[in-house]
Amino acid sequence: MRERWKALTSRMARAGRAVAGLWASRQAKPEGAPGSGGGKLTGLAAVGNPMKSVGGKLFIIFFASILFFVLTVGLASYNISKSIIQNKVGDASEQTIVQAGEKMDLMYAVYEDLSLQILLDESLMTLLRESAAATKGTYDFLQISQKIVEKLNIYSYSNKTIRAIHVMSPSGEVIASSGGTSGTANVKDKPWFGKMLEENGRVVWLESSASGYTEDSSRGTAVFGLGRALKNGLSNEVQGALLMEINLDSIAQELERVQMGDGGETMIVTPELKTIYSQHAEAIGQDSDLGIAKEQLSSEAGRLLNDRQDKQLVYYQSAKNGWYLVGAMKVEELVKDARLIYIMTWVFAIVAAVLAVVIGFFVARMIGRPLGQLRTLMKQGEEGDLRVRMSVTRQDEIGQLGLSFNEMMEKITALVQQTNHSAQEVLLTAAELSDASKQTKTAAQEIAAATEQIAGGATSLAVEAERGNELTGHISVQMKEVVRSNVEMGTAAAEVQKSSEQGIDYMSGLISKTNATETMTRSMVEKVDKLKESTRSIRKILDMLNNITKQTNILSLNATIEAARAGAAGKGFMVVADEIRKLADQSRQSIEVVGSITETIQREIDETVEVLSEAYPIFQEQIDSVKETDLIFKQVQSQMSGFIGRLSEVTESISQLESSQVVLTDAMSNVSAVAEESSATSQEVASLSSEQLNISSGLVRLSEKLEELSTSLKETLSKFQV
Repeated sequence: MRERWKALTSRMARAGRAVAGLWASRQAKPEGAPGSGGGKLTGLAAVGNPMKSVGGKLFIIFFASILFFVLTVGLASYNISKSIIQNKVGDASEQTIVQAGEKMDLMYAVYEDLSLQILLDESLMTLLRESAAATKGTYDFLQISQKIVEKLNIYSYSNKTIRAIHVMSPSGEVIASSGGTSGTANVKDKPWFGKMLEENGRVVWLESSASGYTEDSSRGTAVFGLGRALKNGLSNEVQGALLMEINLDSIAQELERVQMGDGGETMIVTPELKTIYSQHAEAIGQDSDLGIAKEQLSSEAGRLLNDRQDKQLVYYQSAKNGWYLVGAMKVEELVKDARLIYIMTWVFAIVAAVLAVVIGFFVARMIGRPLGQLRTLMKQGEEGDLRVRMSVTRQDEIGQLGLSFNEMMEKITALVQQTNHSAQEVLLTAAELSDASKQTKTAAQEIAAATEQIAGGATSLAVEAERGNELTGHISVQMKEVVRSNVEMGTAAAEVQKSSEQGIDYMSGLISKTNATETMTRSMVEKVDKLKESTRSIRKILDMLNNITKQTNILSLNATIEAARAGAAGKGFMVVADEIRKLADQSRQSIEVVGSITETIQREIDETVEVLSEAYPIFQEQIDSVKETDLIFKQVQSQMSGFIGRLSEVTESISQLESSQVVLTDAMSNVSAVAEESSATSQEVASLSSEQLNISSGLVRLSEKLEELSTSLKETLSKFQV
């Protein structure tokens, strides 16, 4: 824009100089002015450079003024329109992005809630504990993995945008995935896996992946992920990790109605400007090409221009994962409607330039010619001929200027005549004035010396008073800081007292809950003892069933023997006896399995009784600690009440001290003001005295010079012809 303006101005200036030169050559006067004695001095032709003439300057002024105001108004209108359109579109786009970002937050919240639901699924947590206890590759492990897969399938099928849900062990091995059985991949070396374990159960959002996050889930489609550590609700230990792979198309579906105009786009980037989602698939996972630094995205929402100033960016930061939803629009597309104003500005500028040339030419012609004549006459008057006069035929300002010139020449003639008479009298007076000036100079020197001494003393007094005023000002500021700090201490003490009261209330509730926990633990011990007795009864029943099985085997053997003795008639009975024997064997095997399970249950019950017995004294110690803590809170509350009373007394004393400090500060300010005023007055008197001395010295010089000028004036006036 500046280059175009400079080029146009240069071309217009060259055209103006050419027209001014042509005008000046046509205005050259071939004859001398009336009363000049027929001299040949021409008007503007004698100037040499046409641009130094009044006509040329008027032409340039008209030309430049009209063109400047047309271009200024037009370009200003274009820039203002461009700025308004850009701001309005930017505001609307920002609101669109904010609404779309809030909609995306709702979608993110759905996935977070689903992951929390999985985390709180007690049956799934039980299966994870069982899988950790089972040996990998065994039948029991496979059955547990299959149950986990079935659980994950239920959650996965509840939301069609979820591609897969993986459950991994703390060591990084994939235990199970929705849509399949247990995997073989290991993700312990993945940075995101370590981050999930470090976050201790909080949600971790993963950047986009072109195919997937595990070897078993790579299917060639882009996804983004959500993960969190799975913790045991009782022991608070990490039992594994959950990874949810979400199709990136879900974001595209949410943003398909967000339009950023022709050439615009929407994308999602991390705070480090890594691309999570883009309409261009090849950009996913790469550094974004927004053309800005990550520090420029410093607020939750806003808009800015990129480094090349060719794109308007509007953004919104998600409250869920901190990702930025960014809309990019080309500035050229935003302001294309204002382009017509820019074109019309240059059209009107060209028309205005032509009009300025015509108007400037005629104005310069009407003013330049009579001024050239007047200049010739004044040149002759400059050489000493006071008899020249200008013939006037116009009634405008130029005519009035000619009349004024004639009257001026008349008065100058009379003045020269009168000056000849006055020069003699001035010459006599100058001698008397020189003597008086020398006496005045001597008196002024003595006054100046005395006033300089007074000014020095007043300045020292003002400096000391100013220093005292600064000290009292510092003391006042420090007193205010002490008052403010004391008030803050009082506020903090009140808050501590309030916190102590809340702590007492919380400790009372904690004591009640701890007593209830003790009662429940005691009841649990009793119930476990009863369960232990029940398992012993089951063991006795199993022994009895085992004996029955043995007797059944003996009976089936006897029946087989008797059937063999009966020969062909006992074959049917032999088959029945054989089936009874098989049934007895199966019963024996089942009883052995049940016995093994019962022994395992009894062993675990014994371990549970042992753990509860060890925990019961700990509960007793916890109750004693809680009661001691309650007594400490009550002592803190009592001591804080006394501390608040002491702070109130200190605050009152400091307030009285502050009032006294204000009075002292006002007094020092008054002293400083009086001292400064006295110093300023003394300096002013000293300055006036010095000035008077300088004037006296100058007066002596002037009187001497006046005498010289009087003599010179007399000689000069003799040159004029009147």
